Amino acid sequence: MASLERKPSTFMPNAGKSAPLGATLGRDGVNFCVFSRHASAVDLVFFDRLDGPPSRTIRLDPADNRTYHYWHVFVPGITAGQLYGYRVHGPWEPAIGLRFDPTKVLIDPYGRYVAIPDGYDRTAAGGPGDNAMSAMKSVVVDLTAYDWEGDKPLRLPSSRTIIYEMHVRGFTRHPSSGLDPDLRGTYAGLIEKIPYLDDLGVTAVELLPVFQFDVHDAPAGKVNYWGYAPVSFFAPHQEYASRRGPLGAIDEFRDMVKALHRAGIEVILDVVFNHTAEGDHRGPTLSLRGFDNNAYYILERDRSRYANYTGTGNTFNASHPVARRMIVDSLRYWVEAMHVDGFRFDLASVLSRDETGMPVANPPLLWDIETDPVLAGTKLIAEAWDPAGLYQVGTFLGDSWKEWNGRFRDDARAFFRAEADTVGRMADRLVGSPDLYGHEQREAEQSVNFVTCHDGFTLNDLVSYDRKHNLANGERNRDGTDDNRSWNHGVEGPTSDPQIEVLRNRQCKNFLAVTLLSFGLPMITMGDEVRRTQFGNNNAYCQDSETNWFDWTLVEAHADLHRFVRLLCGRRALRDTEAERHRVPLNRLIHNAVKHWHGVKVGEPDWRPVSHSFALETELAPDDPRVYMILNAYWEPLEFELPALRVVDAPAWKRWIDTGLPSPDDIMPWLTAPAVVGPTYRAEARSIVVLFA
Repeated sequence: MASLERKPSTFMPNAGKSAPLGATLGRDGVNFCVFSRHASAVDLVFFDRLDGPPSRTIRLDPADNRTYHYWHVFVPGITAGQLYGYRVHGPWEPAIGLRFDPTKVLIDPYGRYVAIPDGYDRTAAGGPGDNAMSAMKSVVVDLTAYDWEGDKPLRLPSSRTIIYEMHVRGFTRHPSSGLDPDLRGTYAGLIEKIPYLDDLGVTAVELLPVFQFDVHDAPAGKVNYWGYAPVSFFAPHQEYASRRGPLGAIDEFRDMVKALHRAGIEVILDVVFNHTAEGDHRGPTLSLRGFDNNAYYILERDRSRYANYTGTGNTFNASHPVARRMIVDSLRYWVEAMHVDGFRFDLASVLSRDETGMPVANPPLLWDIETDPVLAGTKLIAEAWDPAGLYQVGTFLGDSWKEWNGRFRDDARAFFRAEADTVGRMADRLVGSPDLYGHEQREAEQSVNFVTCHDGFTLNDLVSYDRKHNLANGERNRDGTDDNRSWNHGVEGPTSDPQIEVLRNRQCKNFLAVTLLSFGLPMITMGDEVRRTQFGNNNAYCQDSETNWFDWTLVEAHADLHRFVRLLCGRRALRDTEAERHRVPLNRLIHNAVKHWHGVKVGEPDWRPVSHSFALETELAPDDPRVYMILNAYWEPLEFELPALRVVDAPAWKRWIDTGLPSPDDIMPWLTAPAVVGPTYRAEARSIVVLFA
C-alpha cells in the first residue's frame, strides 16, 4: 500500500484505479494515475507553495498501486487547486534509452493545468541536483462547474470557411489595441476584438499553440513566442490568461471559445504533437522523458540520442500505443471539454513515421484520429511535410484531412513576380490544384490555400524585401528559410517612393484575391489585411515585441486594403453558401463546371514559359453568375478580349475587382458593380481583374 513520508490522520491514501489517467477529482478526493513501464518506484509529491519545497510525498507500492504499467493511488481530502508532481525512480542507463532521475519533479502528462513558479529554471531541470522549488507543477482542477450556456462546436461546412491564422498574445498585446493593460495579450483581450474579426468576415480563427509551452525554450536572452515547445497536451497556456489560478485560465479560454461561437466563428488549434520542449539529450527532464523515455520518443540506434525529424531536438513517438492514446485523448479533451472546432497539426508528416523513423503507408495514429467518433465532424488540417524531407502534399492519407497547400504558396509567389513557366501552375492552383488532388474523390476544400503564414514573411514583407533580416534573433541571420520567392519592387524595406508603394499595395491585393477566390479553403495571416510588418524577419519565433504584435494603427493607415479584404470575404461567404447546392468532388467539379481558358484573345490561352498572363471564364452551375478573371503578372498593361455574353446572362459584363485601380474602385460592392463598356478590358501591369455577368 502507498506510504507517506508525513501522514496526517485525514490523509490516508488507498490503491486507487488505473483509469482514467491524470488527476480525477471525485467527491471525497482525487485519483492519480500515470504510465511508466520501467519505473521501479513512483512518488506522488504535493506542494503547499508553488516555489516551496514538497509538503507531502506518497510512495506508491508496486504491489498495490500498480496495474500493468499504470501507477495509481486515491488520496482522500485532496481538492481542486492542489499543486502536485511526480518523482519517478528507475535506472539511469541512457545507452538503452532509460533516463530516470528522481531528483527531478515531473508534471503529470495528463494534467489539465500547469503552474509555473517565478523562479522556474529550465537549466535546473536538465542538470544535476533537486529542482523541486523551481520546477513546473501540475494542479488538480474541477472542470464540471462551467456553464457553457448551450454552446457546442459550430461544425461549419469547409466550403464556407475562411481561416484567420493568429497569435493570441500578438493580436492584442500592442499598446495601440486600446485595451486595458491587464487584458492585452490574453484570451479575454481576444474576446474584446471579436467585433473586428466578425466585421472582417473570417469564419474561423486558427490559434498558434495554446497548449502550455516552455517560453524559455529559446536562445539565451530570447523567449519562445510562437509556442512550438509544448510541455503539456492538455493544459491551456497560463500566460495568456488575465485571471490568475488554474480555473482562471481554463475558464477564460472557454469564455473565448463561447464568445467566438456566438459570433459564428470557429476555433481551430495549431497543435504540436511531433516534439516537446524536452529537446535532445542535453535538454531538461520536465515530464515524458522522466516517465518513459523509450515510449514517448523516437531514439536513434544509439539509444542515448534522439531522432530529430522535427528540427527541434527530439521527435515524439506517435506510433507507440501509449503515445498514440495520449494524442487522441488530448484531441477528445479539447473537443469535449473545451468545445474547439478543429486542429491544424504542425509537421503532420512526422506522425506517419514509425519507431525507426521510416514513413509507413497507413500510420495507426492518423487513422485513429480519422475514425474516432468523438472527432467526427471536427476539422483536421495537416501541415503535410517535415524538416527531414518527407513531403506529402497531395498524398496525405484519409477522407477528412485537409492539407496546407505549400505549392499554392510557392506558385502564387513565383507567378506574381513574373518568373518563367508559372502560368500553367498558377492556373492549376486557381481551380483547386487538380494536379495534386484531382485523383481523389474529395472536395476542393481539401486544399488549404495560403500565401503567407506565421512561418516566413508577412504579406507586407513579401512585397518589401528580397532577403531575410533575422539578425535580431541572435543567430547571425542563419535561421529562417532563404527560399522566400519575395520581391522588394526596387527598394529593400520601407520606402517613401509613391510608385513603389502603389505597386506593393497592388501586389498585396493580388495575393489576397487569389487566396480568397481560388477553389479550396482559404487562410490569411493575422495583420496581412493591414500590411503588418516584421521588418524583414522571416523567423520571428523568439520575438515577443512589436516585431510580432498587431499594430492597430495600421487598420486606419491601410484602410483601403482592409476594405478590400472585407468585401472579398463577404462575397466569398455568399458564393459558397450558393455553392452548397451543388458541391461535388474536385475532379467532377473541374470537368462539369463551365470553364474556359483565355489569353489576350478569347479561347487562345498562352501557356508558354515566357507568358505571364491568362484569364479564366467559369460558371459552376447554370443559375450561378458567370465569372471572368484576368491575372496579369506582366510588367505592362494588356488588353483582353471579353467573351460574348448570352442574352440570358446580362447586357454587359460588370466589374467587381480591378487591383490596378485606386480604392474604392479596386473592389466594388457586388450589387453596385459598374458595367464594362466595349469588347475588351485593359488589365494594368501586375493586376487582377474579376468581371461577372
